[in-house]
Formats: sequence, C-alpha cells, structure tokens
Amino acid sequence: MQRPPLDVDRLRREIAESPELKFFTRVDVVESTGSTNADLVVRSAEPEVDRQVLIAEAQEAGRGRHERTWVSPPRAQIAMSVLLRLGDIDPEVLGWLPLLTGIAVVDAIRAVTALDANLKWPNDVLIGGRKVAGILAEIATGAATPAVVVGIGLNVSLADAELPVPHATSLTLAGAPDTDRTAVVLGILAEFARRFTGWRDAAWDTAALATAYRERCATLGATVRAELPGGEVLTGVATDVDEHGRLLIDDRAVSAGDVTHLRAEY
Repeated sequence: MQRPPLDVDRLRREIAESPELKFFTRVDVVESTGSTNADLVVRSAEPEVDRQVLIAEAQEAGRGRHERTWVSPPRAQIAMSVLLRLGDIDPEVLGWLPLLTGIAVVDAIRAVTALDANLKWPNDVLIGGRKVAGILAEIATGAATPAVVVGIGLNVSLADAELPVPHATSLTLAGAPDTDRTAVVLGILAEFARRFTGWRDAAWDTAALATAYRERCATLGATVRAELPGGEVLTGVATDVDEHGRLLIDDRAVSAGDVTHLRAEY
C-alpha cells in the first residue's frame, strides 16, 4: 500500500494564504516523534508560542485518555496537536475545547470524504459505530501564560490488521473515495479555526457549540453504560449535555468515565 507523505509546502502555502487558516502562526511536520502533545507542552514554556501546529508522520508514544498509549504506523494516520493560549477564558467552560475539536474533526471528515462521521461522548469520532479518531486536551501547567495542547489522532489508511482495537476503523476501511491526508489536515484546521474564533468572539459563550455538538453526537438518545472513576457503573439513557459539556444520563451529570453504547457496535 502506497502511503505518500504530507505535502508540507501545500500546508504552509494554504495556511499563509487562507484568511481562515491564518489563525495558525506556524505548522511543523516531523518524520517521527514520541508524542506531538508532549512536544508542544515543552514548547509552551516559551510565552510567545501560540496557535502552533505539530504533525508527526509516525508517533511512537501517542497518549489517549486515562494514560493509554498507542503507536501509529508511518503515514497511515494523522497525528496532530495544536497549542493555544486561552487568555481570559472562564475555567468553567474550558472542558468545551476538546468537544469543539471533535465537532471540527467530524465536519472535516464529512466535507473531505463524504463519510457519515459523528461523535461519541465526549470526543471520540465514529464512522458506522466504530472509532476513527480520538482527541486529548492537556493543560501545559508549567507555562508562564496558561496554554492548552489539543491532540488529534485520526486513522486514515490503516488496514484491518493494523487497527489498535477491534472496534476501530479507518477512512479507507470505511470506504473513503480519497484519503489525501493533506486535504484532511487542512479541513480539520479550517474547521477548528472557524469554530474556535467564533467561540472566542462570543466571549466563550457555549450555546452555539452545544447546539452543534448535540446535532453530531450519536450518544444522545442511546442507552449507555458509564464506568465512572472509583469503580461505579451507571446504566441509563443519555439525554443531553449540560452547559459544562458533561453527559446527562437519566439526568445525572457525568464529567469523566468510559461510556459504552449498548446494543451497538461500539
């Protein structure tokens, strides 16, 4: 299987020329790294670093939620992180940033590949009930000016034998007619910039984000099982997300935990 490299010149040219993509101040593509998130957390110690993007053609120690690790085959995925300074954001709504990123990834996949992607709470991206992308946001606590790094891992051309878990998929396996990773990266960055700029310009009001999230979230209305911190298991119907992005299961707010869609593929 041919897996061409990202077109770095095209990425930089379109970011420099597109009014929307000019939101980003720098994009770097490296052949391999341990974790793009970890690399940008280190870079955040420099106070002038903001709105920077790091992409790795291969990632040796990618991190997911609950400290899970994963390895990406070269050029088969998109392993990308974005560093942001959030300034005057209310900490109470900071949890919406990874959900916003999930919306951006879903919309980019739909636009570039025409596949019917949607979200599983909080920010897994599904196609046909199977996970195609995950998102992890980390606060860079050592930075002089607070910063957040948002990482995205998207399976592009992985074959069945390369999937990290049985309930995963890739754009290729889901039937994408074109798996141009450069186009997908540009789509994600454009959607992210648009959503983030709108959120910031609305003084971090979450109403529009919440509406967009509900429209894309396959978890809402489903019977789910949530494995909560401390070992508690909660089963019920996911009815909504609240103003903090927490999932409401039979009107109980859940802010963290592994959620499984019952009677579904995932």
